[in-house]
Amino acid sequence: MQQQQVTLRSVAIEGTLLGMAVGDALGLPREGLSARRAERMFGTDELRHRFFFGYGMVSDDTEHTCMTAQAWLASQGDVPRFRRCLAWRLRWWLLGLPAGIGMGTLKAILKLWIGIPASRSGVRSAGNGPAMRAPILGVCLAATPDVMLEFVRASTRITHNDPRAEQGALAIAAAAAFAARCGGTIDQPDEPIQSIRAVIDDAELLRLLDQVAEHLARNSTAAEFARDLGLDRGVTGYIYHTVPIALYCWLRHRGNFCASVEQSIRLGGDTDTVAGIVGALAGATVGSKGIPQDWLDGIIEWPCSIAWMRQLAERLNQQAKQQGTGETVRPRPHNWPGHFLRNLFFAAVVLVHGFRRLLPPY
Repeated sequence: MQQQQVTLRSVAIEGTLLGMAVGDALGLPREGLSARRAERMFGTDELRHRFFFGYGMVSDDTEHTCMTAQAWLASQGDVPRFRRCLAWRLRWWLLGLPAGIGMGTLKAILKLWIGIPASRSGVRSAGNGPAMRAPILGVCLAATPDVMLEFVRASTRITHNDPRAEQGALAIAAAAAFAARCGGTIDQPDEPIQSIRAVIDDAELLRLLDQVAEHLARNSTAAEFARDLGLDRGVTGYIYHTVPIALYCWLRHRGNFCASVEQSIRLGGDTDTVAGIVGALAGATVGSKGIPQDWLDGIIEWPCSIAWMRQLAERLNQQAKQQGTGETVRPRPHNWPGHFLRNLFFAAVVLVHGFRRLLPPY
């Protein structure tokens, strides 16, 4: 039984990393667009990469996932050390001039750079940044739920100290942990919802989970659920909008990576983050083999390529197997100067997309 759980976790870790990257890359060209405008610009055909001549690139969502994974490897299971490692990775990441960084995260990293410790650097924001870092911690620490919660809290408070940000991140981590344990099959959504409810205590988020369960029982579409939340014009970056929508798309299409990601993107709004989280949860459920190969092959990234992410997943798997043995696995080497050059190219493409949005069809 223990060996089976280790195998399931290994599948989930790679699926989480690659699922986050795919959802992020597919959703990125539509970020900030309403569902109606995105449909007029991109049509209603099957989703494909559209960021750069039929290829995709990832945004800060996947980058934060990889930094969190690297910090967990470097931490050797120690939460304060994890906090310090992630804080330094965020500092250096900011020097690479990433495009589209959230205001809350930006303020927090600037506080880190002027010497405020990572335990007190978070700002009063309920943005969705902590939620995008949570799935990888959920799958890596699925076997030790109490420890997982400590790491998620540490990850959250580096950038966000609003209790809602922490509650939302805990919910996503618990969902990812359940996906890592489920063996690729979620027969009914009641069990994962109860697993999520067990780690949160905020009345508003609990009420939102009730709405998720009610709409799942009615077999509502993702669009119908979004309308019930008042998100007709797209999902915002508020964590209590992101989290219920991500959970709904994951559970309504459980076991179907394509449908989960596609429905989250077609809602409009903050599509890269929402689809990234949905992709991470769906990927943790079905593993990398459940992700369409053309969606993986269509991502052109450097220095953190899909191959690099697979290698990172191997190291995470090794570390997960060695928990409690005292043995450690080193993080993957990262080309920080290369990341700066990559960001210059990325920003230029984003600028082109910005000009394109000024043109019809409206």
